[in-house]
Amino acid sequence: MNMKFNSICLAAVLLWTLGGCNNASNKSAATGDSTTVSSTKLPDSTGFKKTVKGKAVSLFVLKNKNGVEAAITNYGGRLVSLLVPDHKNEFKDVVLGYDSLGSYQKKGEPYFGALIGRYGNRIAKGKFALDGKTYQLQINDGTNTLHGGFDGFFAQVWDAKKINDQTLELSFLSKDNEAGYPGNLQVKVIYNLTDDNSLKISYEATTDKNTVLNLTNHAYFNLNGAGDETILDHLLTIDADGYTPVDSTLIPTGKIDPVAGTPFDFSKATLIGARIDAANQQLTFGKGYDHNYVLRKGMGLRKVATVVSTKTGIAMDVLTEEPGLQFYSGNFLTGKDHDGKGGVSYPHRSAFCLETQHFPDSPNQASFPSTELKPGQTYKTNTIYKFYVQK
Repeated sequence: MNMKFNSICLAAVLLWTLGGCNNASNKSAATGDSTTVSSTKLPDSTGFKKTVKGKAVSLFVLKNKNGVEAAITNYGGRLVSLLVPDHKNEFKDVVLGYDSLGSYQKKGEPYFGALIGRYGNRIAKGKFALDGKTYQLQINDGTNTLHGGFDGFFAQVWDAKKINDQTLELSFLSKDNEAGYPGNLQVKVIYNLTDDNSLKISYEATTDKNTVLNLTNHAYFNLNGAGDETILDHLLTIDADGYTPVDSTLIPTGKIDPVAGTPFDFSKATLIGARIDAANQQLTFGKGYDHNYVLRKGMGLRKVATVVSTKTGIAMDVLTEEPGLQFYSGNFLTGKDHDGKGGVSYPHRSAFCLETQHFPDSPNQASFPSTELKPGQTYKTNTIYKFYVQK
């Protein structure tokens, strides 16, 4: 290890000393620790073979020349597993998920790995006005709509076509008034596992009526390995000077506040756990980080965030064309269920999400970038999660 990596490890040790994270071993299956990684194998595809809403569900595996593998199910377009090498050249599954379809269908399932639509994140009181008409959406998050409502894309069976060993195409027709949204919306999402160990997600959609659209992916990452008990020892950098503060229901207030001088400043690599429990009203509202970052403006696809595990050396860059990034620190994970991959549990703050997006509640916030899509237009956006070892 070089001095840079040693300094990362030193920072993690310091946080552990302060009580911010637990340094339990990943080998403790014999001790009964249900939060540890039991396997780096992909789930058995037979656990996903089922018919839902009259359509066949399967598990599809992509693999690149380096042995990196991604498992994706067409139920919700979910990323189930992603195996990448660590600093010992051992493969770790870095996304949370389940071994079978049934767990993805349970009540309260936290959108593990799902494609999110029609509208990623929250819409206040489940209402918005478009062309003089008010649309009422499904209310599924207190008084608000979250991630498209009960009939969001996360619960739909997508039509799947495996293009080659490294590419999966998913398509779905969201019919007019589905979950309350206007327009027949034709959506296509392509997962491509490239030979530079990147997972590229390409989104495309068209509509026959004016509508609103905000697509994203809800992968939960732990670069120590899915099932490790914490992400507080991860170093995070976000290329943003501002974020959108929220009210107590996590709806943006309409302001854009600077991150400088606050616990939200990740403009330089900072441990996720360093300030997560600081006395801050926004952290209280989110029970930690659950906020949209206003990314610095750039042209096209650009790097907007980097995360590094101080334990495995696995690093992940996030590249996107989107103006926002939702950073969620797994605050609502409980560890009560033991049906994670390999029978593990996923406890509080054992994963993070970096969801590339337009801003939450944009249909009701005139100052935010528009999410309107009109007939004749094609919605297109790309996001990349690139993996490598920090040396």
